[in-house]
Amino acid sequence: MISNSGEESAHTPDTAAFDALRQGRHGAPFDILGLHGDTLVAFDPEAERMWCLTSGSTDAVEMQAEGGGVFILRGVPKSVAAGGGYMLRAEGHGRTQDRHDPYRFSPVLGELDEYLISEGRHLRLWQKLGARPETHEGVAGTVFAVWAPNARRVAIVGDFNGWSPLRHPMRVRGASGVWEIFLPDVGPGAAYKYDILGPDGASLPQKADPVAFGSEHPPAQASIVRRLPDRPAPEARAARAHRQAVSSPISIYEVHLGSWRRKVEDDRRRLSYDELAVELVAYTADMGFTHIELMPVSEFPFDGSWGYQPVGLYAPTIRHGTPREFAAFVAATQAAGLGLILDWVPGHFPTDPHGLGWLDGTPLYQYADPREGFHRDWNTLIYDYSKRQVRNYLIANAIYWLTEYGVDGLRVDAVASMLYRDYSRPHGEWVPNVHGGRENLEAISFLREMNVETYGAAPGIMTVAEESTSFPGVSRPVHEDGLGFGYKWNMGWMNDTLAYMHEDPIHRAHHHGKLTFGLVYAFSENFILPISHDEVVHGKGSMLGKMPGQRAEQFANLRAYYGFMWGHPGKKLLFMGCEFGQEREWNHDISLDWHLLDDPAHAGVQNLVRDLNRLYRDEPALHRDDLGGAVFDWLVERDSERSVLAFLRRGEAEDAEIAVVCNFTPVERCDYALPLPEPGVWQEVLNTDAEIYGGGNRGNMGSVRAEAVSGNAMPAIAVMTIPPLSVIFLRRKR
Repeated sequence: MISNSGEESAHTPDTAAFDALRQGRHGAPFDILGLHGDTLVAFDPEAERMWCLTSGSTDAVEMQAEGGGVFILRGVPKSVAAGGGYMLRAEGHGRTQDRHDPYRFSPVLGELDEYLISEGRHLRLWQKLGARPETHEGVAGTVFAVWAPNARRVAIVGDFNGWSPLRHPMRVRGASGVWEIFLPDVGPGAAYKYDILGPDGASLPQKADPVAFGSEHPPAQASIVRRLPDRPAPEARAARAHRQAVSSPISIYEVHLGSWRRKVEDDRRRLSYDELAVELVAYTADMGFTHIELMPVSEFPFDGSWGYQPVGLYAPTIRHGTPREFAAFVAATQAAGLGLILDWVPGHFPTDPHGLGWLDGTPLYQYADPREGFHRDWNTLIYDYSKRQVRNYLIANAIYWLTEYGVDGLRVDAVASMLYRDYSRPHGEWVPNVHGGRENLEAISFLREMNVETYGAAPGIMTVAEESTSFPGVSRPVHEDGLGFGYKWNMGWMNDTLAYMHEDPIHRAHHHGKLTFGLVYAFSENFILPISHDEVVHGKGSMLGKMPGQRAEQFANLRAYYGFMWGHPGKKLLFMGCEFGQEREWNHDISLDWHLLDDPAHAGVQNLVRDLNRLYRDEPALHRDDLGGAVFDWLVERDSERSVLAFLRRGEAEDAEIAVVCNFTPVERCDYALPLPEPGVWQEVLNTDAEIYGGGNRGNMGSVRAEAVSGNAMPAIAVMTIPPLSVIFLRRKR
């Protein structure tokens, strides 16, 4: 090896700069390290000796040790000074390693990207931030980039550098607030975090990457370098526009992946994405649902949050497999003709030290004032929607899931908590908006922008709002002053109808309006009727457990409720387990009680839901334009004394009309005079009291005949039997 003392160079950093480097406090390492003119400076606190290896040569020029891991080579070989490239050879602790110098590479982030990120207008943020394996200047490695505009120093730490914040301090890119470094020879599978000094120089808890594509298995917290899977084929995206149209049948099966089913024979472990791609997809398709909705899959630290307190918004949870395996699950879902909706949480984030809170030592992602930025119900932090960069982070994330993974829609969690500044806050503990009102104008603006951008970036998708108030225009277009969602959960319908069903049938006559009131506003929004996970936890009991009476009556009530729900205008959503009458509350730690299907009563409920889905899909009158008032007519609205109601569903002119007849008492209604729009034979196409569903098999022998009458609102009357606690669907025979 050639020793080289060299001559003094113009580029000689001062002692203070070296000391800051050794202490891990230098915020501009590229100003010191790397090649500057004919002087090369390297830093490795573990190295005892260091050499410069010239490109294409076996010669190694030893660098001068300056103490504390700093090495200098003055008067570098001409080939190096001319940009010919070089490597470093480090020797220490009995080991010798040749490696590329991260501080010889030019920046990766371009000026346009810097500008768009600083302005909060970079809608493909994941393509520039996070950890991206790529080849840069002919060398394979990974680019790391994080937005931390108020940090004094950011370093990348990981299993590739002994988790030392001294080894790889990053550079800040102009006024963008983005810190960046390219690390050669670091690739997929590497674990990493960011080590950040706040604006006051204080050391912060090491942070997971806000834009990481992968994470360690919880409770471990590091981010993992991952390559993104291949984008879905265009034909997979093209099919979703029809699947999600307001005129299409939409019946959603809501699933928590960790507890849908477990491998009992394998220590009750969770199913993998690969296993779910077979078992869950096949089951959902067989049941006749059109969509699967997944409770949040973005990486989250605490199992008990069910995913609603995510830390890794861009990383599918590793609990079930890798990003590529999740992408294969999405593809399998769509190949089976099903849509896939993800629950998405832009309303708040957890206070875990490795998360977004105080990321650069300031309230970067959350409102600074806890009256705006802290959610007392969930002990979480609230995104600051007044910051363009925070809005950009969230909107880009929505686009990411819809384009990179090709999911068909997003269900936005807890929208009501976003819309109102006084949500769940007593008087005096919230901050009014600029007009003195309670609406969160920044959040409203954010939601509108999110919907405009997502529908623009991924045509044919659907966004759904979980919104529990009467905020106007949630599912109306932004240009009509709406929020721009495709659909809204009808929480009022759900609360009213479940309250009605909870009543003993003897008292239901006094609560009849809880069933009929929903039709007053049923067409004011594009509604989804939701029986979600929220209705079977926290002491609310299971759906079966909500029903009054002895066991047989409970099952009959549940079947009648599902019949009413599937006949009612609005798209459908049912949480897993409810489709077969799960008896206990949902528990996220264990599987559903699939053994219950050995009981004919539970199997009957499952058969009913399967047939309701198929009837709903096959009969256009039950789904086509079912969000417009012209598709509905009351046949019997006010028979509260007998707790009977009936209504007519219409589609286009060529579609057969469907009459839905409901009896919510345990009394069989014989010789009931049902008004109908046409005389003739009406076929009984579904009866929730059928034996195959666990009922008593009472009904009308497959059809009823309507006779023409005059002087009534409807031109025909059918005298029929309505079984106890049942719903019958009648279709006009052509």
